Amino acid sequence: MYAIVEIAGQQFKVAKDQKVYVHRLQEEEGSKVSFDNVLLLDQDGNVTVGAPAIDGAAVEATVVKHLKGDKVIVFKKKRRKGYRKKNGHRQSLTEIMIEGIVASGAKKAKKAAPKKEAAPKAEAAPAPKAEAAPAADAGDLSSKTVAELKEMAKAAGISGISAMKKADLIEALSK
Repeated sequence: MYAIVEIAGQQFKVAKDQKVYVHRLQEEEGSKVSFDNVLLLDQDGNVTVGAPAIDGAAVEATVVKHLKGDKVIVFKKKRRKGYRKKNGHRQSLTEIMIEGIVASGAKKAKKAAPKKEAAPKAEAAPAPKAEAAPAADAGDLSSKTVAELKEMAKAAGISGISAMKKADLIEALSK
């Protein structure tokens, strides 16, 4: 189980018992922190994507320690001009330990997802019925487009449909 969560303006992929270095947080060492801006949640292959965040989902963490990152040297130079500037930077970081991922809001989103999957199945079922009924009546076929007629002919197993005109397709389907 993992989650993508926004912490201090950055997005992190986190899992339980993982140590993460984030930008400095105001909390004291040893205190518990909760991040509720969860953007994505994966529970054993069931992926829930927030829009933009998942309601009710949270990541629980503990602040381990505050520290400084590695030194970064910034050196600027313009050749033949005598211009040189050397600057350094050390980012203040906080090490946090992910205690757990609370996915209470993901259950609501999972219920919505199967409804979306059921709708295409319902749309796919009436389509063969619609193809069978117009094939018997040539008057209904004249209102169809050439693309629809070609799809119906392909489903019926009629060969050579790419070169046929609309009248020929109607005649072939009405047989």
